[in-house]
Amino acid sequence: MDLHVRYAGDDDPEKCTARKLARFDLADLHRSDRATPHGVVLNPHAERALSPADVTETLVALDCSWESADEARFSLPGDHRALPYLVAGNPINFGRPFRLTTVEALAAGLVVLGHRPHAERILSKFTWGETFLELNDEPLRRYADCADSEAVVAVQQEYLDR
Repeated sequence: MDLHVRYAGDDDPEKCTARKLARFDLADLHRSDRATPHGVVLNPHAERALSPADVTETLVALDCSWESADEARFSLPGDHRALPYLVAGNPINFGRPFRLTTVEALAAGLVVLGHRPHAERILSKFTWGETFLELNDEPLRRYADCADSEAVVAVQQEYLDR
């Protein structure tokens, strides 16, 4: 699966997981919406949850500061999907729900879409990458077993109700 990132460049370059993925040739960065390929766009504001039913060869994430991650920033063409409930494994937002880095979002998308080895490969470049998968092992496996977005939302609700 091809990984692409619409790179806004508004956060600390030293901590930017998208830039690190690009350095290892694991994702392509794009500096404009027009240059970013169409595919499934990971968007926390999307109305539908990502599920295994979302067949694609291209997964797209937006890399920007959480302070500027409002709906207007997600104007990319493609099928927009929200990731379900997951917690961050990165040191900055550790344990916080829905506050994932770009690499965590892409890895989660890969797992839900049935590409766990690819997710493990991109996370292996980060000392905390395995922690993300360990923290979210059960929900990621359950989401990956769902048939569609509605089933993913039902599983997510179980975690939110806890």
